[in-house]
This record gives sequence, structure tokens and C-alpha cells, in this order.
Amino acid sequence: MANLLVTGGAGFIGTNFVRYWLANHPQDRLLVLDALTYAGNQANLAGLDQHRTFRFIHGDIGDYDLVCHLLREEQIDTLVHFAAESHVDRSIHGPDAFIHTNIVGTHTLLKAAKAVWLDGQPGQTGPGRPHRFHHVSTDEVYGSLGPHDAPFTETTPYAPNSPYSASKAASDHLVRAYHHTYGLNTTISNCSNNYGPYQFPEKLIPLLIVHILNSKSLPVYGDGLNVRDWLYVDDHNQAIERILQQGIPGEVYNVGGDNEWKNIDIVHLICQEMDLAFANTPALAARYPAAPPVAGKSAASLITFVQDRLGHDRRYAIDATKLAHTLDYQPREAFATGLRKTIAWYLANEAWWREIMARPA
Repeated sequence: MANLLVTGGAGFIGTNFVRYWLANHPQDRLLVLDALTYAGNQANLAGLDQHRTFRFIHGDIGDYDLVCHLLREEQIDTLVHFAAESHVDRSIHGPDAFIHTNIVGTHTLLKAAKAVWLDGQPGQTGPGRPHRFHHVSTDEVYGSLGPHDAPFTETTPYAPNSPYSASKAASDHLVRAYHHTYGLNTTISNCSNNYGPYQFPEKLIPLLIVHILNSKSLPVYGDGLNVRDWLYVDDHNQAIERILQQGIPGEVYNVGGDNEWKNIDIVHLICQEMDLAFANTPALAARYPAAPPVAGKSAASLITFVQDRLGHDRRYAIDATKLAHTLDYQPREAFATGLRKTIAWYLANEAWWREIMARPA
């Protein structure tokens, strides 16, 4: 039986990981530590308290004493670190929070892990006890690719272009340093764009869905030709599971969907899927009377091109060959089915996203 501490477990990917892990490893104890900032939502974890092995702690990863207490008293042997500020637009307008959470917060976790796992109890010394510190990062640390460049590999030099990606790059380097300097058993995963249930509605796919339902414009930055690789969230969780179970300490693993799409093509695809959903489910018209399909229009009529974002990276693409070859990993979810599952989830969980969108920005 493993004892896991999951930071940021009330956020998008963290929530899905917690639910995935409890479903597939019911014998393990799992604690969530989350500060419940704007993107964290304890309601995401509703129903999980029925698991006798689950516990939620409202707290900050920057609270060194709290983290040490949890690692020690709960006998944590596995820390999965999702907690992060992650929205590029927010990092451009307010980078301080990204430095505090992504760099200082990660360093606090590393210090606490070293103190408890390697340095032992007060007054004791020794080699420490078995442990794993897994750090979840992003492909954005590698910078931007040209249209014909080879995808990012684990040896691609870092070249972050936004305050968000720079803060994640710094946290990656700290994790690496704690492994090589102190012997902390760490792994890092750098993933492509995730999508799926529970994603905060400021991100592209859920933003498009809820804007269509409310007949709001669908903003497309610049010419819409920026390219991203898309990964269904539970395929990401499957990859983390493989890394925790079989990954080599000190290694970095890229996680991608081998699924590159231009932003404008994603927008058109979601518009098509939403038009189809309204055509196949007449009851949606009563629930969302403002949606364009109710008036016989396509959702694509809402597309609006807006001024490009500052420092907007042109293309991301992940080469996940290392993960596939060394840990026998392949994504399971096709993009078409994953997208339909995601749309169906947002249609079925209107109260969830309306409550979030009603919060102060």
C-alpha cells in the first residue's frame, strides 16, 4: 500500500488524477493538499470522502511546517506535485503569483521532502526511507517550434517565452538539482495540452463550449494558426501512473497525445460537435435557448479573431518515444471520442461551470 500526497488535487488535472488513482488503486491512502485558489474547487472532489483512504487538507504548498507534518505524520512515501499557476494570460498580467507558487512553492516542497525523507527525524541521520517526488510540468518550457521542426524531446534545450513557462522551467531545474545534489528520488513529466472534465472554463476547449451555450463570441488569437498537441487528461494520468511505478529516479518523461491541431481547426471542430449535439438532443434547446443552433445558425457564427497574445508561441509538439519505449505507454483515447466525452460532461454539469464563472475574476 502506498501513501500519496497530491498537491493541487482540487484543480483540473489533479482532480482527474485523484479520481483515476482511487478507482485503480483503492488500497492506497491518498491525501490532497490544495490552497483552493481561483482554479481549485473542493466541489471537484465531491463524493470521494466515501473512500476511507481519502482525505482533503486545505493548505498551501508554501507552508513548510504543514508539509513536513503531513509527510511525517501521514507516512507519505509518494508526492505527486500538480499545484501550479498555469494560465499564460494571467502570467502576462500578474507574474508575481507564478513566481511565488511555481518556484517558491515547489522549492518549499522539495525542502520538506528532503528534511523528512532523507534527513530523518530530528537528531537522526541515515540514508532515508523509500520515496518518490513526481513533478508535473509542461511542454511550454521548451519554447516554440517552427512548422517543420521536430517535436520536443527530453533533451530539447529549455527556452521558455512567458512568465508562466519560465516559472515552470525554474521549478523543473530545482527538482533536478535536488535529485543530483541531495539524492532525492525525483521524476519529472512534461506534458502537452490536456483536455477533459473539470477543466477551468478560461482554457480553450471549455471556454468554447460554454461560450457557445451562452452565445458569446469565440475569441481566436491572431490568425488562429498556432499549433498545440492535445492529450486527454486520463491518458496523462495513465502516464503518471507508469512513471510512478516504473520510472527511473532522476529521469524526465515527455507525455504527448501525438495529436497536433491548429487552434482555428479546434474551434471549428468544437463548433461542429456542438451543432451536432443540439441536432441530436432537442432538449438542449430549452436549457440553452441563446445558443446559435437553436436559431438555426452554426456555432461557428460566433468566431471572432482578436489581437494576438504577447509572446504567443507558434507551435508545441511532443515526442513521447521515450515513454512509449521504456514504460510501454500509449494514449488510449482517440481525440474524437475524448472531445465528445468532454462536451457531454460540460452539458451534463451546467451547475458546476456556472458556479465557477459567477466567481469574481
